[in-house]
Order: sequence, then structure tokens, then C-alpha cells
Amino acid sequence: MTTILLRRTFLSAMTVLCAGAFLAGLSSPVAAAECKNRGDLDIRYCDENGDLVADTPTDPAEWLDPSTLVFSYTPVEDPSVYENVFTEFMDYLAKKTGKRVSWYGAESYAAQVEAMRSGRLHVAGISTGPTVYGVNLAGYVPFTIMGEKGNVFGYKLQLITKADSDIKTVADMKGRKIAHVTPTSNSGNQAPRAFFKEMGVTPDVDYEVIYSGKHDNSVMGVVNGDYDAAPIASSVMDRMIMKGMLKREDIRVIWESQYFPTTSYGYVYNLKPDLAAKIVDAFLSFDWAGTALANEFKPRDRFIPITFKEHWAPIRLIQKDNGVVYSQEALEALKK
Repeated sequence: MTTILLRRTFLSAMTVLCAGAFLAGLSSPVAAAECKNRGDLDIRYCDENGDLVADTPTDPAEWLDPSTLVFSYTPVEDPSVYENVFTEFMDYLAKKTGKRVSWYGAESYAAQVEAMRSGRLHVAGISTGPTVYGVNLAGYVPFTIMGEKGNVFGYKLQLITKADSDIKTVADMKGRKIAHVTPTSNSGNQAPRAFFKEMGVTPDVDYEVIYSGKHDNSVMGVVNGDYDAAPIASSVMDRMIMKGMLKREDIRVIWESQYFPTTSYGYVYNLKPDLAAKIVDAFLSFDWAGTALANEFKPRDRFIPITFKEHWAPIRLIQKDNGVVYSQEALEALKK
């Protein structure tokens, strides 16, 4: 089935986020009392099986079976570029599910989470840090990640500066202007706050934090001298170098972390079970060979199964260390 992409019209409609719609439909006290285990999940969700993600509703009347599946990719770079990158996959997703598939070019992490929580976004790729917010605030169920030859692909948090900068160590950032990405970005904010503090440098205290909004903004801001340094995701910078947006010799890596998982892919918890199963099958059976997806994300060449409980454990620990509470206030922080 050919995918019907309601591009500009749909994007305009999705850009208008209604706070009332977002907050509507909270679980009643009766429903909340019936849930024996919830963990960090919002009150409208339940986790009886202990896998840390929202359970599929037991009442078929609560299942979602849309005629058009809405798909979104994390707002890291130009959304219009990634619409083209994912077109072949969206066509395949339409074929496997028997549904039309429409693209939503989210402008922020908050937009993705709010759209999924309100039932307007059904399938998504959500960045590392915001994945935890999506799980707990929007009923997001991540189940796969991009990999290479059967191995889970990761990225490192890298602290970068301009090649000729006098910043040589983490301590040298004191008194400088440092670009962080967004408050909920793992490599662009959450992990640096946890790691740098352990190394004797506290963001917002020892240096000025300036939120750039996106990893590529941080990278180019360092190259152009707008920021003295920036913590970024190595995978984003690697893609930018491959595209010729900068040369590796333009920057210097001061410090880097262990590997973290990259963008997760998943669906909203209340999809009709057989539809959710078809979506999982579409991701795991998609042939990357010769596709724009393979070209954009090489050397990754397939989607590989993951679990939120196992693979996002270090990310949850970082957010816990930073005192993150998954609430309406936390969602508002996604917009800053």
C-alpha cells in the first residue's frame, strides 16, 4: 500500500499543542486504585508485569486502532530532511500494517511527548534522554534501536571545543560559556551534569549554561566560536562530519564517556495488540539495503530488539542522580 503523507497540512495542525487536550483523560481515582504497580509511570498508566513500561489496557474498548498511523523522528536536525530519509520505511510500515502512514516533523521533544500522550502520535523514534519521559508521561513503549550486524549501536557523550581553544580539561570550562542541548537531553545535559559534578565542575555554578536546542547547533556553535565548549552526542557529530558540515580537525574532544544507547523506536501503549505486533514486525523485518535510511545512518544496517528495563538502566540512573521527577513540570522543562 502506498503511504499517504499529509505533510505540510498535517505538520501545521500538529504544531498547535493544546494543553487542555494533553491533560484530559487522566485516570480516575478508581482506576488508579486498581493498579498494583506503577513505579515512575503517570497515574493513567499501570505496570503489573514489572517491565517499567505501561501495560496494554485489558479492556478492548480502550484500544486505539487508527486508520492512519502517525510517525515521528526525534527533532535532532531538519525535520524535512528526515522525512525523506524515513519514506521507504514508512511505505514498508504501511504495507505491513495495512494502514496509511503520515509523517509528523516534531520541533521539540515536548511536542513528541505531548502528541503521543494525547493520542495523536502512534509510532516514534525518541532520543535517549527523552525516551524516559515518553515512557513515564506518554505511555511510550520502546522496543528497538538501530544496530550494526546484530549488535546494539551506541554513542558517547563527548565534550568538544574548538581545535585552537585553550580549554584542555573539564576544569578549564570554569568561567566559560558552554552550550548544553536541552534540559532533557541525555548527552547534551543530563549526563554532563552528573559526570562533570563528580569531576569538580558544576554546570550553572562553575560555568554559564546556554541551551542551543539541538546537538548540531551546539557543534556548529563551537566551530563558529559562539560557545567555548559543548557536550554533544558523538553519533550526531559523526553524521555532520560525513555530510561535510565540518571537518574533524575543526574540533578537539576534551573528554568522553562510555557508550549510551541511541534513539529508541516504539509505539504508544494502547494500540490494538495485533496492530502493535505488526509494527514490531515491520521494524525488525525491514531490509535496509540500498535505502536512504542505510545511507544516512551507516554503519548501522538494521533495527535490533531492546528492552527499556535493561538498555535504559544507565540513563534512568543519571536522571535519578539529577533529581528528575516525571511530572507536568518535567514536561514543561522539555520545552525550554
